[in-house]
Amino acid sequence: MEAQRGKVMREIIKSYTAVLIWMSISCSVILFNKWLLAYSGFPFPIALTVWHMLFCSGVGVLAVRVLKLVKSHNMSMNEYMKRVMPIGLLYAGSLWLSNSSYLYLSVSFIQMTKSLMPGLVYASGVMLGTEKYAQSTTLNMLMIAFGVLVCAYGEVNLVVKGLVQQLMALGFEALRLTLVQVLINSKGLNMNPMQSLYYVSPACLVCLLVPFFIVELPNMNSRTDWTLNPYVMLANAMTAFILNLAVFMLIGKTSALTMNIAGVIKDWMLIFFSFYLFKAPLTYINLMGYAFCCAGVVVYNHMKLQAIRAKVAATSVKDEEKGGLGAERSKEDILSEIRRLQSEMNVLEDRVQNSAKVMNASSMAKNGDAPTVSTADDGADKDK
Repeated sequence: MEAQRGKVMREIIKSYTAVLIWMSISCSVILFNKWLLAYSGFPFPIALTVWHMLFCSGVGVLAVRVLKLVKSHNMSMNEYMKRVMPIGLLYAGSLWLSNSSYLYLSVSFIQMTKSLMPGLVYASGVMLGTEKYAQSTTLNMLMIAFGVLVCAYGEVNLVVKGLVQQLMALGFEALRLTLVQVLINSKGLNMNPMQSLYYVSPACLVCLLVPFFIVELPNMNSRTDWTLNPYVMLANAMTAFILNLAVFMLIGKTSALTMNIAGVIKDWMLIFFSFYLFKAPLTYINLMGYAFCCAGVVVYNHMKLQAIRAKVAATSVKDEEKGGLGAERSKEDILSEIRRLQSEMNVLEDRVQNSAKVMNASSMAKNGDAPTVSTADDGADKDK
């Protein structure tokens, strides 16, 4: 009993340690990106995202093709273009616009707007057929949206351009997550984070190169008031990669509920980190609106978990019913097998008896005696 308790405690410690590591690294990546784009003298979000995708593509190729740490799905080019390229395009748009919003909005307000993600994913799912429309869920999403409106109303340094970029980024991300479910998961091509780096990063990189050469590269060439520190860029890319490893480590160690609660806590931590590190102004209206959003997200997660549990329970009942039918069929198979074996035993016994009769007759012939009667079995043996 004590050994079992100790094992449970060790698993709990491992799970929550993984959650804390993920929360810390995730906060570090967001704050690092904000500092790099808004304060370090490198205000080029597309270039930064291109660098991230180039680094991630290299790591993905190294892990899958060279070191073979992760298996490849061996997609054909046609399949890659149909299944991965649309996801890469949406991912490129999401990263580009979300990084661009750091130039205009505070980290705290950006985190507040991310409360809209469940609603946008739900709307995308209804549109693409992966979710069923439910009035209760829709009302819950409207409640979260109202909370975000309150946050925006209380934001002191609200820039409309940054808000539009952030909302578009969230829309692209919601569509991307839904398309992953439609194009990848539903076809049995589930990907872990390392496989995602290998497949999605190159597609995202190719899509980002278009706006980089058209929009940002001319701007970089015409400006001289920016600096590029290769060590800082390398550290930034490494931090983003370590976040992927943290996600990989976290998979299977925690429940969906724990992850959702950890995500809410992480967002609150980022709000206060932004306030203390970057002096981003916070108002009571901001906090009240975000608390309203969090309440809506918690309700939505609870509803989602209840639906998943109900689905699992229904599936278990069906499996048990199938198992019962399977048990009945197995009994019938056993009885049929017994009858078949009995029939074969009867045939063998007849053959043994016939052999005995033949041997007996041969023995009698050697002794000069002849059989007086020929049985039907003997006749049958002679015919054979």
